[in-house]
Amino acid sequence: MIATPSSSLPTAAACGDGFGSHWTPQLEALLAAGRAAGADLVEVFLERTDHLGLLAEQDRITSVTPAFGMGAGIRVFRNQRDGFVSTNDLSAAGLQRALDQALGMLGLQRSTLPAAGFDGLGALRDFAASKDDWLKRCPELQEASLHLLRGTDQLNRKGKHLQARRGSYARDWQEVLVAASDGTYGRDVRLHQSVGLNVLAADGEHRAGVGRRYGTSGRPDDLRLWDAEASAREVCESAGTMLYADYVEAGQLPVVLANRFGGVIFHEACGHLLETTQVERGTTPFADRVGQTIAHEAVTAIDEGLTGGAFGSLCMDDEGMEPQRTVLIENGVLQRFISDRAGELRTGHARTGSGRRQGHTFAAASRMRNTYIAAGPHTPEQLIASVDKGLYCKSMGGGSVGPTGQFNFAVEEGYLIEDGQLTKPVKGATLIGEAKEVMPRISMCANDLELAAGFCGSVSGSIFVTVGQPHIKVDSITVGGR
Repeated sequence: MIATPSSSLPTAAACGDGFGSHWTPQLEALLAAGRAAGADLVEVFLERTDHLGLLAEQDRITSVTPAFGMGAGIRVFRNQRDGFVSTNDLSAAGLQRALDQALGMLGLQRSTLPAAGFDGLGALRDFAASKDDWLKRCPELQEASLHLLRGTDQLNRKGKHLQARRGSYARDWQEVLVAASDGTYGRDVRLHQSVGLNVLAADGEHRAGVGRRYGTSGRPDDLRLWDAEASAREVCESAGTMLYADYVEAGQLPVVLANRFGGVIFHEACGHLLETTQVERGTTPFADRVGQTIAHEAVTAIDEGLTGGAFGSLCMDDEGMEPQRTVLIENGVLQRFISDRAGELRTGHARTGSGRRQGHTFAAASRMRNTYIAAGPHTPEQLIASVDKGLYCKSMGGGSVGPTGQFNFAVEEGYLIEDGQLTKPVKGATLIGEAKEVMPRISMCANDLELAAGFCGSVSGSIFVTVGQPHIKVDSITVGGR
């Protein structure tokens, strides 16, 4: 029997009216006050959020987590320093108090002198004009629950030896308004939805745990269009294969990494090292290597916020700048860094529309958006055929990354490659390496680029990102196992 909640939930309307040009006089007063106090630049970030989370275990919804939020983050710059304060009080007095606190961090205080260099905000760039009905168009609680439970029901139908079936759904709606004393003034609405399926299979001493997550942005109907049967089949087939797999032997091996979420290794091990936050900290080995070769000539890597429906896409970043397509590495040569306002100020690397934050309680920082290795000329079969003895990583699991690019990642679903052919499945494999050593060993890229939704945690909180790649071949990497 499938059990679902029957009640609906309130929406973000409970948090008050939305943002718009009616905020202009109040924002201009704040920005002018900050400039008059001696700040080089003042930025205000306003936010409203509406979150719904669901957890299904077996055939029941076991957790419903709605959450609403509203607040502001105020940041002031003076020379190369900045002060940041957040508040949930959006009254004129509350925002002025937050501004005073941010100014105080830099030794500044309000002045009665006129604000030099601030001429007002001008017209609001409203990217949300066609999106104001998105939240209303999303499935409500009962409908979302039914869709999720269809997923766990399909797991039961498709799987064997399943001890546990779980499904999760998250819907995150956000309205933002960004105003700054350099004239930046923009509003946007963002919508992200994701659904995940997980199983634990067991037969005697054999165990296998497999999970997949699917996510999109800007598409209110995507949960309704989700193919639960296909997703459940993918998860159950993987679990069934890995249930009886032998453990892999450790060694130094060539590895072929599958497309889609295989790109998490590039994101974690190399992508973060190309953010200007790492340049500021002195923790990236690539700081002074723009124009130099840091990867094999087969590698071109891109970060962008433009792909329709992708988790990391946006109409403007959290500093009000429109996104762009940023080529980070071209044919192995480092071209650019991912930069935000502070990164440009402190490192000289031009902004790339990459100033991002989890919400108003975080200052924006240089963060990835949709980050992937570009497609190459080969087929996946050609990559596999080029390996005499190695490992094929069809699906990646969790892992960890050190501050300068050392990483280890678990292989969720793997196969031996013998004489250019995939043979038996293996489990327990871990890929271990360091970005500056592994990047020159990516010698072949296939022609089947695909993207996958993910979440990234760093200095400005947890944000929505996309990882991706085609199938790639790494000539040699340390494989941990038994």
